[in-house]
Amino acid sequence: MKRYFLMTTVMVMILAALCLPAQASAAETIKVGAAINLTGPASTWGQFHAKGQQDYFRYVNEVKGGVAGRKIDMVLVDTAYKVSEAVTAVRKFATQDHVDMIATWGAGEGLAAKPIVKKYKIPTINYSTSWEILEAPIEYMYLPFGSYRLDCYAVLEYIRATHKGTETPKVGLLTYNNAYGRSIHKPSQEYAARIGINIVSIEEFPPKTVDLTTELLRLKKAGADYVFMQMLPATIVTAFKSADRMGYNPQFFGTWTSTDPDFFKLGKGLIRNRLKIQFSGGLPADKSKGMALMRDLWKRYKTVDRFDAAYWEGVVVGMIMERAFQRAHEKYGKVDRETINMAMESFKDEDFGGLMPKLTYTKTDHEGSFAGRIVQVKEDGTFIPRTNFYSPGRQKMKLLK
Repeated sequence: MKRYFLMTTVMVMILAALCLPAQASAAETIKVGAAINLTGPASTWGQFHAKGQQDYFRYVNEVKGGVAGRKIDMVLVDTAYKVSEAVTAVRKFATQDHVDMIATWGAGEGLAAKPIVKKYKIPTINYSTSWEILEAPIEYMYLPFGSYRLDCYAVLEYIRATHKGTETPKVGLLTYNNAYGRSIHKPSQEYAARIGINIVSIEEFPPKTVDLTTELLRLKKAGADYVFMQMLPATIVTAFKSADRMGYNPQFFGTWTSTDPDFFKLGKGLIRNRLKIQFSGGLPADKSKGMALMRDLWKRYKTVDRFDAAYWEGVVVGMIMERAFQRAHEKYGKVDRETINMAMESFKDEDFGGLMPKLTYTKTDHEGSFAGRIVQVKEDGTFIPRTNFYSPGRQKMKLLK
């Protein structure tokens, strides 16, 4: 009897020893799913988003020892800029990978993922700041900073403030014919009417278009002195080439998604001084604590060696997630889907060292912030602030030299 009892005890101990490492490992890892465009159109943006987020999580794991001792594991899936691929990835994150948080990428992808995110109650940050993503229901979907509505308001206010002459400023919109491109249509039309700007034409086209002469001719004939674009960097270079061929010289404006590392190579001799963008982030010129961290990441991991907007967003999305994990641990003693979401909705003026405006989320507002500034994009890859940080429609813009 004693021998049987001893053998039983030994077997139980062996089984426990075999099971414990897997359980401990699962408990020690915070899993993040990232469904990002790595190979489709505009994939350089997605590639550097992924690299920025990966580098920051690596920094948290290696330098900060994880979050309360738990390492962050990022499961990266390429969506190839296809909504169907993004939906498949998000469903897998929810049901097979059992992730604690998700990053989705494009406007259309984020919109399509919303029902799955809500069903499985997984807090999700979308890289594209399309304002439509936060139309009801907003549960579990977040933007990292101000939506494209912010870009529209800031760009149009800047045009109004700097326009010379007594005539009403004439603005044309030049965008993709998808959810991302069209996200600036309605806010621009509404705000232009409110502040006395004339939207003279809206020209949209497929993302794979390689010549924009026809669209720019229409804008020129409509009298557009300013062209506000919602398209990705390589296509902006195409717009510059087409404008030069036809001798059209408007001031071009874009949203914060207008540049990536390839943009300055492809746009050499074309960018000149004709592009300004709305940018809701920190810049090297700010000399902030957050920018010092960015330089540390560049030096440690050598993914980039200078400021890049796509890499920057990857880092800040990673920072927001890490902060949510920290707050979940501090407030609730555990880090899971439910506590992360509750922690996110308790954010109030969360400071990220100047890399982005202070973030506040509530149960009814998942936009995070509504502050930005106008920045001049230089051909040498530098960015020069032309206004202060401000909230359009709520605070006064200050022009900088």
